[in-house]
Amino acid sequence: MTEPHSISCTQLADTYQISHDSVNRFLERENYCPQDLYHEAMQYIDNNKLIVSVDDTVLDKPYSQHMDLVGFFWSGKHHRSVKGINLITLYATDLQGKNVPINFRLYDKSENKTKNDYFLDMLNDVLQWGADISYVTGDSWYASTSNLKTIRNHGIRFMFGIDSNRKVSLEKGNWHQIRQLPAFENGQTVWLKDFGFVQLFKTQLKEQQRFYIVYAPNEYLTLDRFQDLHASHWKIEQYHRVIKQVCHIEKFQVRRVKLIHNHVFASLMAYVQVQQIQWNDIFMNIYQWQKSLFRPIIKSFIDGFILDKNYLLPQKLENL
Repeated sequence: MTEPHSISCTQLADTYQISHDSVNRFLERENYCPQDLYHEAMQYIDNNKLIVSVDDTVLDKPYSQHMDLVGFFWSGKHHRSVKGINLITLYATDLQGKNVPINFRLYDKSENKTKNDYFLDMLNDVLQWGADISYVTGDSWYASTSNLKTIRNHGIRFMFGIDSNRKVSLEKGNWHQIRQLPAFENGQTVWLKDFGFVQLFKTQLKEQQRFYIVYAPNEYLTLDRFQDLHASHWKIEQYHRVIKQVCHIEKFQVRRVKLIHNHVFASLMAYVQVQQIQWNDIFMNIYQWQKSLFRPIIKSFIDGFILDKNYLLPQKLENL
């Protein structure tokens, strides 16, 4: 969080006046796992009726050579496949609106798993560790029928983005692609093919329509309640921005799987601490706080640099 440019073992060693080998040995020696993140993060939120969101992001590594875990993945930021490491996260929000990551995976092709496989593994993990989940939310990538049925079998409600070509029925025997429904009402109940009854909602982002399904047996969601649920899910996008722009999760110079995992874990732990500091009202805006770390140093340099250069400043013209 405090390094503006070079995120490396050597840079940390020079800043802290320790051997860079000791930093490297730390990354080599430790074996942090997702459960460590869960136990640390859950200290700061209320484990009661959590909304748990799943999403992934690409840690850009366009110039990497011979680095483990690097592949080509679709990037929502670049709107194309890019070279990098795919990070999948479960992100929890409690009833007070506090939110932290509670589980993660780095996509590893050698494990022969899909992102959906990782998602279900992570969901099973947090349930075994004791997470009290009310809703699971995600985008359309994770809205496969198999995933939806698995979540339902856990007794958990969900909200997922849904592709507009998925088929639903308003009455028995008549199927329509969602985008071609003859009539649309936010919150209407439809039968999702191969699954069952869900509520269907639509949002508008600029010129793009997005559709969502909600499974909440014995509960009818109003539009306001859906929008609150959608806003909770959107916090995972803010999390992606902060871990990249503030916690520098993409900026590392290690190559092996274990070291990369430990670096990612450290970045996520930094994010958890950022959240805790904000909740304690030590600062309101993380980006403003980060800038404030360097502004006094920059001002001090400029003040010293211009001491004997006043003659270069524009002079006031008089008697024009």
